[in-house]
Amino acid sequence: MVLNYIWITFFLVAFVMALGQLAMGNTEVFPAIMDSTFASAKTAFEISLGLTGTLSLWMGIMKIGERGGLVAAISRLLSPLFTRLFPEIPAGHPAFGHIFMNLSANMLGLDNAATPLGLKAMEGLQELNPRKERATNAMIMFLVLNTSGLTLVPVSILVYRAQMGAAQPTDVFIPILLATTIATMAAIVITSLYQRINLMNRYIMGLMGGLCILVSAVVWLGTQLSRDALGQVSTTVANVLLFSIITLFILAGMRKRVNVYEAFIEGAKDGFQTAVRIIPYLVAILVAIGVFRASGAMDMLMGVVRNAVALTGLDAQFVDALPTALMKPLSGSGARGMMVDAMNTYGADSFVGRLACIFQGATDTTFYILAVYFGSVGVRQTRHAVVAGLLTDLVGVVAAIAIAYFFYG
Repeated sequence: MVLNYIWITFFLVAFVMALGQLAMGNTEVFPAIMDSTFASAKTAFEISLGLTGTLSLWMGIMKIGERGGLVAAISRLLSPLFTRLFPEIPAGHPAFGHIFMNLSANMLGLDNAATPLGLKAMEGLQELNPRKERATNAMIMFLVLNTSGLTLVPVSILVYRAQMGAAQPTDVFIPILLATTIATMAAIVITSLYQRINLMNRYIMGLMGGLCILVSAVVWLGTQLSRDALGQVSTTVANVLLFSIITLFILAGMRKRVNVYEAFIEGAKDGFQTAVRIIPYLVAILVAIGVFRASGAMDMLMGVVRNAVALTGLDAQFVDALPTALMKPLSGSGARGMMVDAMNTYGADSFVGRLACIFQGATDTTFYILAVYFGSVGVRQTRHAVVAGLLTDLVGVVAAIAIAYFFYG
């Protein structure tokens, strides 16, 4: 229902903005909007088409893991913790293994692997859902954790900074890690408050403490390595772990005397069907975003924010980086474009350029994740998922601004 209202709002605001510009003599606004609808629909299809191979690969591998018993083993290992965060899921359910694999892929920055693993987790959660069109608490907790976007090493952002001529491309590494960690902590707390989950137990507190230790260790490592060394180490570790998982799943299947080839084919077929199923949902959300941008509504919103900040007497230089933050919940590629534009306009080593990078790494694409993950299983009633996801985004944005002023202000 919330997505329905947001979707309608994007179109109505865009229409009103376009009428206003037409009245002022801008005859190009409506052609630009229509061009954006076709371009966005094409982009949605291309994204789904691009996901087809990846989904087929990883769902095939996950099917081998299921039949080989490895997913079930991971689920049993994580049950003491995950049963606190996901009390609706029975202890030892395979969905725990899929959730763990998805979150691990996100932390390693393996976006192409994280999405199919997340879709597989959603399928498992949907099997437990008594009301198939209504999101469960477990689904919402899983999605909000995804929207918090915890990534230990944001390699792609560091690469973009190097390409844009930054003197020290890795100087945003620690700020990004701090911002995304705060956003993830907020995701757990906000969703737990909605769902009345008791956070004061040793398992969840252990997770929080362990996360802080892990982040601290990565921060220390990041301060000891050069940009080239950091990129090489992070890329090597990520790919070694990823291929090790594939190999381990195949070996587990062989140990159980599973026909791994047939299991892979069966899972790959499910991946192809899932990719086709999400096309309408992606078209809907990306077209709405494209219309909103083409109408000039985003530019107007920035002007309003800048004037509001000026009235408070606060420093307003962060406003020029806000388009990246506002676009990130809507479109990952759009936010990436905003980040690059900010570095190109103000300089990669400027306050605005650095803050745009921190915004890009602090959280993930909330509406894209909601559209793809819920769309893959046919969930239409999202309940508090959008609100919790956006509140997590807000915490990430505020944290990014505060951290940027602390490091660079």
